[in-house]
Amino acid sequence: MPVREEVAREPRSLLIAGEPLDYLLVRRRGRRGVGLKVDEAGLTVSAPLSVPVARIEKMLLESRAWVFGKLEVWRSRQVPVQSWDDGASLPYLGEPLTLRLATGRRAPAVIDGAELRVTVPELGEEAVRKAVVAWYRKAALAHLAHRAFFFSRLAVLAPPRVILSSARSRWGSCNSRREVRLAWRLVKARPALVDYVVCHELAHLRHMNHSREFWAEVGRMCPDYRRLREELEATDHLHRSF
Repeated sequence: MPVREEVAREPRSLLIAGEPLDYLLVRRRGRRGVGLKVDEAGLTVSAPLSVPVARIEKMLLESRAWVFGKLEVWRSRQVPVQSWDDGASLPYLGEPLTLRLATGRRAPAVIDGAELRVTVPELGEEAVRKAVVAWYRKAALAHLAHRAFFFSRLAVLAPPRVILSSARSRWGSCNSRREVRLAWRLVKARPALVDYVVCHELAHLRHMNHSREFWAEVGRMCPDYRRLREELEATDHLHRSF
C-alpha cells in the first residue's frame, strides 16, 4: 500500500446557512480522493494537493446534513469533566457517590454508605484524584474478579486470571493464556453493563473470535447482551472521565 505523506495542515472555516463549520484541511501527497472524518477533534478533510479548496467546500455543502449530524453526535458524547471538590459526585456501579475530603495523615480512601471519604495531607486536585483512582482500582479488582468467578462457574469454565487495565478505548480483552483484562473504569457503569463485558470476555475462553458460536456463548451467560451492548456503546463516554 503506498504511503500517503502528509504535507500540510490548515484550519479553515466555512459558513453554511449562517452556521460556521470549522474543519481541518489535511493535504496528503499520493491521496486520490477527498475524505471526511468526524471524531472528538471535529471535522477533518483529507485531500490531494491538486484539489482546489472551492471543490472541497462544494463537497462540504453537499454533505452538510451528514457532517452536522455527525458533529452533533460527537458533541453529545463528550467526556464529562470530573470535579475533585468536596461534595462532588463520583459514579460507582451506576450510582452516585459523594466525595468527602479531609486533611490529615494520608490514608486509603474508604466508602461510607453513599460517600467516598478521602484523607490527604494537603487538598489539591492531583492528590485527591490519585487517592480516588487508587480506591477505584482496588474496588474494581475485587468486583470484577468476583463477577468473573461467578460467571465462569456458571459456564463451567476454569476461572481465568483477572488483570486490571487502564485502557480507555476498550473495556476488556482475553488471550490464550486465559488472562482476562478488564478496564478499572468499567466499575463506574451499572452492574448489568459490567456483567455483559465480563461475559463477553469469558466467552473468548472458548471462542477467540466473534463468530456465531461466540455470541451464542455470550447469550448463554448474559441473555440480554444485545440491549446491554447497545446501552454500553451509547453511554461509554460517561464512564471514561478521569
